[in-house]
Amino acid sequence: MPNFAYIVKDAKGARVEGMIKADTLDMAVEKLAKEGSTIISVKAAAEGAFKGKLSLFDKVMLAIYKFRTGVTLRTLVFFTRQLSTMFSAGLTIEKAITDLEKEEKNKKFAKVLRKIGDDIRKGFSLSEAMEQHPGVFNPLYVALVQAGEASGTLHTVLDELSDYLEKIEDTKRKVTSAMAYPVFILVFLIGVIWGMFYFIIPMFAAVYADFNATLPGPTVLAISISDFIVNNLFLAILVFIMAILALFLVYLTDRGRFVMDTLKLRIPVIGGVVTNSIMSKFSRTFSILMAAGVPIMDTMELTENVVQNAVVEGAVRRARVLVKEGYGVANAFRRTGEFPPTLLQMLATGEETGDMDKLLGKAAQFYEKLVDSVIDRLTSLIEPLLIVMMALVVGTIIVVIYLPIFDLGEAISQGFN
Repeated sequence: MPNFAYIVKDAKGARVEGMIKADTLDMAVEKLAKEGSTIISVKAAAEGAFKGKLSLFDKVMLAIYKFRTGVTLRTLVFFTRQLSTMFSAGLTIEKAITDLEKEEKNKKFAKVLRKIGDDIRKGFSLSEAMEQHPGVFNPLYVALVQAGEASGTLHTVLDELSDYLEKIEDTKRKVTSAMAYPVFILVFLIGVIWGMFYFIIPMFAAVYADFNATLPGPTVLAISISDFIVNNLFLAILVFIMAILALFLVYLTDRGRFVMDTLKLRIPVIGGVVTNSIMSKFSRTFSILMAAGVPIMDTMELTENVVQNAVVEGAVRRARVLVKEGYGVANAFRRTGEFPPTLLQMLATGEETGDMDKLLGKAAQFYEKLVDSVIDRLTSLIEPLLIVMMALVVGTIIVVIYLPIFDLGEAISQGFN
C-alpha cells in the first residue's frame, strides 16, 4: 500500500506533518478529511527517505537532524531491549511503543516514539514507521525489523538487535576511551602554546625591543606569529572555526571522506585499532543480517552503509558487484584487497558449510578481542609518549624565546651606549 505525505491543520489550528497509508491519493485525502483536519497538501511520499546515494545537501540535513534529535546509541540499545521484552510478554507493538513513549525521559526521542505510534495506528508496520526517522533508525535497523516482521520472529530479532547494538556501543566506547586521553593532551598542548604566544612571548618581545637586541631568526619568527595572534585575535578564532567547518563539509563529500578515512587507516598504531574495529562491526553486522534471513545482496548493501569508512564501503560495493556477476562471496571480498586473511578464511569456510552467520559472529569476537588487546597496550604506552611530545614542543618554544638571552649582556651594553 503506497505512502502519502501530508500537511494539515488540526482542530486547534496547529500545523501537523506526517505520513498516511492509502490505496490512492483520493483515499488518503478522504481519510484525513474524516479525521476533521484541514488539508493543506497531500502527495505521494518519496520511496525511502535518505535511501541510496545522498547528495551533499541531504548529508548536511541528515547530520542536522541527528544533532537535533539527540538520540544516543545507548538510548537506542535500551529502547530496543525494552521493546523486545514487552513484545515477547504479549503486548502489541502499538501498546509497547505507547508505554515506552510515556516512560522516555529524552523529550526528543519521546516525540519520535509518539509519531511512530501515530503511524502504526494509521496502518503502518513498525519498520515503515521507523523508516520515516532515518536520523534515529538507520537502514540496517529498519531492515532487521522488516525481516522479523516478515518471518514472524520480531521479538527474537529485536533481542538479537539489542545484543548487536550493545556490542557495537561497547566497541565504540572502548575506541573513544582510548582516543580521549590523546585528544585531551592535544587540546591542552594547543592551549599552552596559545597562552605562550598570546601572553609570554609579547613580554619577552617588549624587553628585547627596549634593549635593541639583535634577535636570531627563530625568535623573530616566534615574535611575528605572536604579534599576529595578539593583533588579530578575532580573525584567528574566525579562521580556526572556518577551518573546522570546512573540514566538516569536505568530509561530507565523497572524495574528502575517502581521503580522510584512508588517513585514519594508515596512522601508526591508531590505524590498527580503527581497522580491527571496522572488521568487528562488518563481521557482526553481516552475521546478524544473515541470521535474520536477509538476502545476501541486501546484506552486503546494508553492511556497506554501516561500516562508516569510505575505503571499506568502496570495497564492499565492489564485492557486491562481483557477487552479482557470479563470484562467490569470499572470492569477491578477496579480490577487493581490503579485507584481512582471517576474515576471508571465515567467509570461505562459512560459504562452504552454510554457517556463515555463526562463523562471522566468531570473527566479530576475534576482532573485538584484538581491539581490546591493542587498546590496553596503547593506553600503557601513549601517556609517556604524549608527555615527551608535549615536553619537546613546549621546550622548543622556550629555547626559541630564550635564545637572545645568551647575548643579553652584549644587548644590555648596546642599550646603555
